[in-house]
Amino acid sequence: MSKFLSRRFSSLVPYTPGEQPRDMEYVKLNTNESPFAPSPKVIAAVNGEEVKKLNLYPDPTGKALIQKLAETYGVGEENVFISNGSDDILNFSFMAFCDKDKGAFFPEISYGFYEVYAELYGINYKKIPLNSDFSITPAHYFNAGSTVVIANPNAPTGLALSVAQVEEILKANANDVVIIDEAYVDFGAESCVALTKKYNNLIVVMTYSKSRSLAGGRLGFAIAHKDLIRDLNTIKYSTNPYNINRLTMAAGIASLEDADYYKNCNKNTAEVREYTKAELQKRGFTLTDSKANFLFAKSDKIGGEEYYMALKSRGVLVRHFKNEKIKDYVRITIGTKQQMDVLLLKTDEILSEV
Repeated sequence: MSKFLSRRFSSLVPYTPGEQPRDMEYVKLNTNESPFAPSPKVIAAVNGEEVKKLNLYPDPTGKALIQKLAETYGVGEENVFISNGSDDILNFSFMAFCDKDKGAFFPEISYGFYEVYAELYGINYKKIPLNSDFSITPAHYFNAGSTVVIANPNAPTGLALSVAQVEEILKANANDVVIIDEAYVDFGAESCVALTKKYNNLIVVMTYSKSRSLAGGRLGFAIAHKDLIRDLNTIKYSTNPYNINRLTMAAGIASLEDADYYKNCNKNTAEVREYTKAELQKRGFTLTDSKANFLFAKSDKIGGEEYYMALKSRGVLVRHFKNEKIKDYVRITIGTKQQMDVLLLKTDEILSEV
C-alpha cells in the first residue's frame, strides 16, 4: 500500500475473487458462473437500438426494469431496488444499516465480502460458528441487536435454511434489519420474498450473475419494505446514481421476458449437480446437500489443496479456501455435463496416483 492511503484502511484485507488465469485453456469451475449463454432475447436486446444510445446517460431510476421486477415477483415498484450487482447492494446495506452503534452478525464461514465490508466501515461484527455439519442454527441469530446477514443458500457450503427458519430469525430481531442474500436461490432453495410483505425489517438480495447468465453484466436487485428501499436509494444517489448502464438494464428486462429459457437452464444445472454429486460419492467423496450451482466436497484420499492443485495442473479450475475449518474441501461450480465429466475423468486420474 502507498504512503498516501488513509490510515483507517491500512489494515484492510480486500476480498479475493476467484482466479481468472490466462496461461492455458481451463474447464472453469471456480467462480459459480452459469455455463449457459444469455437467452437469445437478451443478446438481441443488447445488440439493438440501445447500443445507438450509449452517448446518453441511462435512466438513473431504472424505472422500466423495476416495473418488470415488481411484476415478476408480485411486489410494488416501491419495494424494488436495483444496482450494480448484488455486491453493490450488500455494500450499500452495510453503509445504511450498520455503524459504530449497530454492528453486524453473519456466519463464520460464508461469503467473504461480509467481513470485508464490516472492516471497511469500521463496524463491530460477530461471526457466528456453523454447526459441525456446516448448518446454521436460527436461534444463534436471535436478539442480535445488530444487522443480521445470511447467505441462503450459504456459500461455500450450499446449505439452505427454510422460509420458516428465516421467519424465526425475523421475529426475534424485530428492531434490526435482516438481510438474506439469495444469490443461489434459483437452483433449489426457497425464496423469502413473500416474507417482505409481512416484515418491514427484511431485505432479500438477488443477482443476475448466476441463474440469469449475466455475471459480466453486473446487475443485482433487492426486495424489501418501501422504507428500506428508500434508505438504499439514499445511499445510491449519494454515491453514483448512474451505476447501471443502459445495456445491462436492457439485458435485465429481456431476461425476465424469457423466464422459460432460464428455468430450463437452472433445472439442467440442478440435475447435473445431483449427477456429479452421486459420481463423486461413488469415488469416496463427502459432500454437503448443496442447493446452489456448486458442490462442496472433500475426499479422505487427498487433501483439499492438493486436489485443487492436481486438477489445475490438468486444466480444471475449482475453488479452494485456506480457512482451517474447510481446508479439506473444494467448491466445484456446476458446468455442463460434458465439463463435469471432464472433472470426473481428471479426478479418476488423480486418485489413481494417490
